[in-house]
Amino acid sequence: MKLQCRELELELGRRTYIMGILNVTPDSFSDGGKYNQIEAALQHAKEMTEEGADILDIGGESTRPGHIQISEEEEIERVLPVIRELRKQFPHILLSIDTYKWRVAEAALEAGVHILNDIWGLQYDKGEMAALAKKYEVPVVVMHNQNTEEYHEDRVQTLRKFFRKSFEIAASVGLSKEKLILDPGLGFGKGFQGDVELLRRLSELRDMGPILLGTSKKRFIGTLLQGLPSEERVEGTTATTVIGIQQGVDIVRVHNVKENKRVAMVADAIYRRGYLSDIVTYK
Repeated sequence: MKLQCRELELELGRRTYIMGILNVTPDSFSDGGKYNQIEAALQHAKEMTEEGADILDIGGESTRPGHIQISEEEEIERVLPVIRELRKQFPHILLSIDTYKWRVAEAALEAGVHILNDIWGLQYDKGEMAALAKKYEVPVVVMHNQNTEEYHEDRVQTLRKFFRKSFEIAASVGLSKEKLILDPGLGFGKGFQGDVELLRRLSELRDMGPILLGTSKKRFIGTLLQGLPSEERVEGTTATTVIGIQQGVDIVRVHNVKENKRVAMVADAIYRRGYLSDIVTYK
């Protein structure tokens, strides 16, 4: 499946794409404050592309637990200079904007981003985000999100119901379902047991569309590693990358590109037969 992203495209299914996280915020849970100056952000973007990132996901507002919401204006001021410079310096790299605010998304699209990444799955507003995606004909990552850890039915069925609602919103503005990439939203309102269960059952969502997995350094990994802090969860993250690839995930969203790119190359060679012929010839 080829997914058109403005002038660039993703060929889904042949290999796993690596989305590098570029937070231009002072309070991200993993790298808050490191890259919120434009030169530092651009340098980090350069490092991630050299390490194998296919997509750069730019975020101007932290969504960690307990985060403080900022204004649309402030968020735009944070992300726009970085997006404009990235378009100049890395014209062949896909850019994604991590926002649930349609006005921020609109500014980012005007600056040239290729993908929208919405943590509320098109359900935060009254269809404005979906309408923007239709106007620019760009893909949208629709993440499952809810305000409570209480699930009144099977967890996968809860996600499926949420995504069907996202499909309905997209259809209401003429946006094709094929433009949506599903993110199960691990780390968002599911609790430790829920995160682990959904990671185990990712393949049950495959029939609904392509999947993006965003587990990088999440709290449940720290719990599994007996309380390790976020900076020591790299190996745990790579383990989830392999688990995701085994179940057919198309994109992994990560902080540590190099390590996840390497494990993805090995996992792709094993689980995606077409990819093996691309990289290795055995005698």
